[in-house]
Amino acid sequence: MSNLEQIETQVKQLSPSDFAKFRAWFHEYDWQAWDCQIEQDSKSGKLKALAEKALEDHRAGRTKVL
Repeated sequence: MSNLEQIETQVKQLSPSDFAKFRAWFHEYDWQAWDCQIEQDSKSGKLKALAEKALEDHRAGRTKVL
């Protein structure tokens, strides 16, 4: 049995309250990983072209107020 399969089995065996706690923990963990990835992409310049395109579109009137 793989490590992932073992984790899946253990998660399925959690009580409803422990599952709720696990879900909240995992949600926060996942968001922190996402935030770190966005920060790394920003620092490396990967998002620069997207930001420049968005600003160009805005200056050209191709955006609308939300």
